Amino acid sequence: MSKSVGDLQHAFKQLRLSETAEALPAILRQAEQKSWTYLELIEQLTTLELTRREEKSIEKRLSWARFPYEKPLSMFRIEEQTAISERQLKQLREYQWLEQTYNVILLGPPGAGKTLLAVGLGIEAIHKGFQVYFTTMGELMQLLKTEDMTRKSQIQLRRLRASDLIIIDDVMYMAMDQREATLFFQLIHQLYERSSLILTSNRSPEEWTELVGNEGMMTAILDRLLHRVEVIHMNNESYRIKHQQKIFD
Repeated sequence: MSKSVGDLQHAFKQLRLSETAEALPAILRQAEQKSWTYLELIEQLTTLELTRREEKSIEKRLSWARFPYEKPLSMFRIEEQTAISERQLKQLREYQWLEQTYNVILLGPPGAGKTLLAVGLGIEAIHKGFQVYFTTMGELMQLLKTEDMTRKSQIQLRRLRASDLIIIDDVMYMAMDQREATLFFQLIHQLYERSSLILTSNRSPEEWTELVGNEGMMTAILDRLLHRVEVIHMNNESYRIKHQQKIFD
């Protein structure tokens, strides 16, 4: 006895092919109108399921990444930059450095486009199948200090440690005490040669040691961060000021 479309949809749902189940009536109508072969019909069903699953996976990873905004890399105006060339940006977008667990440090004054570039690279990395996590230095310190106390911090740090790329914004914007330096060192040690980092900062790594009471601890952190790294100095005019929106003409 032949089954109805509803029966087939139910069967697909039991097989956890929910996207196929939902689209089945429309696909069957197309198959009839276009006289698809059995092979063509199966190809359409599998392509639909795989495409929808990938779209949902990207949506989930974008949500987990916790970007402050979702601005694509196309918004980063390379023609206005002196710190990075078209060729260098193309190399970054090939993501071989991410596969090889290299780090990227973006240095420059506030408004130079560091976060915009970091977020753009992070969004593209997600679309290429990588898992990404974004945090500010202040948020990261709070998570690390409360990991033993709150489930929320445990969940977020679990996602961070499982990521292929971790973006830490505003690194060393203020001094660290002994406990914070220890927690940061432990995290960097855990991520070393397992994940890539993009760090943004308005201070050079040479200045970071001055902001930590324990010079030996900071040296150990820098040793791991700078082992395999590309440092980009973005000392150009503030992007935000240059493209500010005005009330008056």
